[in-house]
Amino acid sequence: MTENFEDLLNQTEDTKVGDTVTAEVVKIEDTQLVVALPNGLQGAVPTRELTKEKDADIKALANIGDKIELVVVKAVVGNALEEGTHFILSKVRLEQRKVWNELEVGQTVEVTVTNTVRGGLTVDFKGVRGFIPASLIEDRFVSDFSGYKGKTFNARIEEVDAAANRFVLNRRVLVEAEKAAAKEEIFGRLHEGDVVEGTVARLTDFGAFVNLGGIDGLVHVSEVAHHRVSKPADVLAVGDVINVKILSINEETGRVSLSYKATQPGPWSDLEEKAAVGTVLTGVVKRLTTFGAFVEVFPGVEGLVHISQISHNRINTPQEVLSVGQEVEVKVLELDTDARRVGLSIKALEEAPVREYEEYVEEETYEMPEEEHGFTLGDFGGLADFKIDED
Repeated sequence: MTENFEDLLNQTEDTKVGDTVTAEVVKIEDTQLVVALPNGLQGAVPTRELTKEKDADIKALANIGDKIELVVVKAVVGNALEEGTHFILSKVRLEQRKVWNELEVGQTVEVTVTNTVRGGLTVDFKGVRGFIPASLIEDRFVSDFSGYKGKTFNARIEEVDAAANRFVLNRRVLVEAEKAAAKEEIFGRLHEGDVVEGTVARLTDFGAFVNLGGIDGLVHVSEVAHHRVSKPADVLAVGDVINVKILSINEETGRVSLSYKATQPGPWSDLEEKAAVGTVLTGVVKRLTTFGAFVEVFPGVEGLVHISQISHNRINTPQEVLSVGQEVEVKVLELDTDARRVGLSIKALEEAPVREYEEYVEEETYEMPEEEHGFTLGDFGGLADFKIDED
């Protein structure tokens, strides 16, 4: 018995932790395989060392007589020798070792995100766990990593240390390279004045960013619509597919200025039909000046009501009768679509008051000149400036 025990120990010393061996399956138990090693000793392969799949059926993974390449991860001493099992072996760790040997700094590999942590992403590459720091995920700041879990993408290896189980990757550098290549290709086919299709990617108070298939262009709020809008969200929504006109391109800065309103029918295009001379319209007072009021009759179309056309009564300023935001009815007196000018009248829609003769006469009485000829009413400032002395 002593000699047999010593022989076993000697055989055990011939097989060391870390060795790669080809073992034959001799028994399949509920939670492990029993395998025979080339030196005649036996070892065990627990289910977790045979596969990384959880709840796997070990009996479906191997058959008696199968030969499997394994790595020795632990030597068993004590009572286990009497039971005939002398080593713990692993197929999973051998596969991981092969992967570690494949890894090289600078290499691009495909990884799958297995988990998100505060500092970044944990990823899997052929069974080896790697890590992508938060600053190396995108070319922009990312506050929420939850959307990355389960995604598969390429990343560049930055650091490999198998002994320390350290495997660090960089995705940002590839994102930057892809965007640079896309920009170069896109700038090569875009030209000022082109009308192209894009998708609204982001909305801000000052404009809408439209993705043109690799780069974003900006539609300034002033280029969203022909009429005045306070913010782009009043007209556009994220995800809208729209046509835009390219106003300018700056390859050095990567900026593309776009216009949405330039692709839409202008408010003056059919105005001759909608606002012919004599047409009565409802509008809103937008601005008041000393000489009149500007009334918006259609989105983007404002007409002028001259102070003389506001009221039949004499007024000194439009503010005496009108206020900004007030809704009024107006009659079109003049329309010039080329000059984009509309003349309007409010008083034309109101009945002129019937006035007594005395209303036109100033309180002061003027004597009729002695000469009975050689003058006109204009010499006296009009009828309202004088009256005939009946005496």
